[in-house]
Amino acid sequence: MPPLCHDPNQLLAQLETAKNRFELGNPSLIAKLLTQLSKVVFCDAHQLIRFHECLLFLRAFPQAAFLTPRIERLLNNFHRRVEKLRDLSADMSVFDDFDTSGIAGTVMQDTLSFDVVQWLARRIPDNVEIPWDDYWDDYQAERACGATWPRFIPLLEEDADVEANVLWQGWLDAARGRQNPLSWLIRRFEELPLAPRRCAELYDFLRLPVRWKLENLKISRTRNFTRPRRFFFHTAPFIQRSEVSLSRELARPAPKLEKLSLNAGQSVMDAIREVMVVRYRELYGTTLGDPNSVVRADLGRGVVMYFWGLPPARRLPMRAYLAGYTLKNGVPINYVEAIGLCEWIEVGFNTFYTYRQGETAWIYAQALRCLCALTEARVISIYPYQIGQNNEEAIDSGAFWFYRKLGFRPGRGDLQVLCEREEKRISAKSGYRTPPRTLKRLAEAHMFYELPSVENRRPAAAKRDSGVTVEEQPFQGRLTGTLKETGFSPRNVTPGPWDTFSTRNLGLVVNRRMAEEFNGDSEKIRKHSVAAVTRALKINPARWTTAQMQSLENWSLVLALIPDLNRWSPGGKHNLVEIIRAKSAPDEMPYLYQTRRHARLRHELLKLGSIQVRSS
Repeated sequence: MPPLCHDPNQLLAQLETAKNRFELGNPSLIAKLLTQLSKVVFCDAHQLIRFHECLLFLRAFPQAAFLTPRIERLLNNFHRRVEKLRDLSADMSVFDDFDTSGIAGTVMQDTLSFDVVQWLARRIPDNVEIPWDDYWDDYQAERACGATWPRFIPLLEEDADVEANVLWQGWLDAARGRQNPLSWLIRRFEELPLAPRRCAELYDFLRLPVRWKLENLKISRTRNFTRPRRFFFHTAPFIQRSEVSLSRELARPAPKLEKLSLNAGQSVMDAIREVMVVRYRELYGTTLGDPNSVVRADLGRGVVMYFWGLPPARRLPMRAYLAGYTLKNGVPINYVEAIGLCEWIEVGFNTFYTYRQGETAWIYAQALRCLCALTEARVISIYPYQIGQNNEEAIDSGAFWFYRKLGFRPGRGDLQVLCEREEKRISAKSGYRTPPRTLKRLAEAHMFYELPSVENRRPAAAKRDSGVTVEEQPFQGRLTGTLKETGFSPRNVTPGPWDTFSTRNLGLVVNRRMAEEFNGDSEKIRKHSVAAVTRALKINPARWTTAQMQSLENWSLVLALIPDLNRWSPGGKHNLVEIIRAKSAPDEMPYLYQTRRHARLRHELLKLGSIQVRSS
């Protein structure tokens, strides 16, 4: 056990080392270090942030039961340390970095979407304000107010349309009386005779900054933890990436998924919004998640995951969507997003900076277990951004190798060759690190992991469904390990059917048709496509809901590209109609399953979605 000292830097360095060690007596060392550090009056913001992140990590990955109350007391009073630092006139800007924001006692400011502002103003109404001094410095801001505020401030046009130096804030103060400016504005947008989505678009046009004071609120990253049903204490080393076999984890029985009540689901939606807003993050599914769809999975080792979908009015036109996040001993440590069609899902996974040393690979494998159970996916795809495309943090961390060593492969042949070349260099030269320029090249395309399934365990064979022959690909499963263990080589890597597919390609094909055949008129192509598809499928949508009609319109844009749609078998047409209707059902997952099982539709989607269309 190293001797304790009084230098904050050395104490912090010892604590940062101790939180990842598990020999006998280590919890006692951590306790002594916490006692020493609790007496330190921090005069340096960077040191205080290091202490904060250690405390959060130890709360999520505790080594002994007696440590948890001490850690929680330090976190619950942490705002006093931040306030003391402010009193010392320290540089507080370091608390506003992407990975260090959200600490109790700090102030945050950002331009948030309407849905998040609406929620935040209701969640902490006394702590939210509009920083006007940071807004009236831009002609575009005045233009935005002139275009929107006259909707609820009478006679404002008399001033805004013709005068210079409009007293915008004076007009607003006169209209709101004693009401909070932000709350008054939000209510006015809510009352507009427009659909919620259109109201949100109109508000977002303002690009209005919002400032919120965290003080000692539970919403802060510092105190945003809950008591788990049962703690898991780490008495042995963490599970390392080299110990995780993705193929083995995904072959395990599906995890039990508990459907939550509406009230419990709403609590989860509030919790994930808290998690995201104090990290300057907005994700479509965390902002707009459906509380009716939340499920819970208890995966062991103190890990609990929640997943949910989108309400029908907010769903994507073609793909199905899931979002989720993870609690480790009641501490939020990551978020996840999955977007899919047929048996293919694109997965985004982000572990927050503080917790990246804590069993990330094993937790990622559990997230994939849950997602595969929920979606029936057999092909998992990783966004290029996740591995470094326009993402310097992913390049610096070597994210490509995190996924590669779990068994993912590059989705382009030239990148596969480059990957294998780098693996040989790594094997041949101790200490070799892939240069950033090479990692950026490797991040130019998706990565893929294919699971075995009933169909692709058999030799490649023709399968007939709805009157079309679809060639099934043989299983190209990827195993965990090094180059030698996995046996990857150019001659045994077969491209998968989803390697070149993208819904973006589908959209570009549709838009190219709109330009060429309808003079760029979106209304004309929509009406023409719906008419053609309803005729071909013999649909009578007289009793369809508004949401179902929206699904029909979106699908028609793509289905109208299929030249022989009217010659599909009656069964194939019927199943296709059911897919369109299922898109707006309360649960979106059955829609996803049906797209996978309709072989002819899958075949056409893959063909159309793999056409590369370049803008001129």
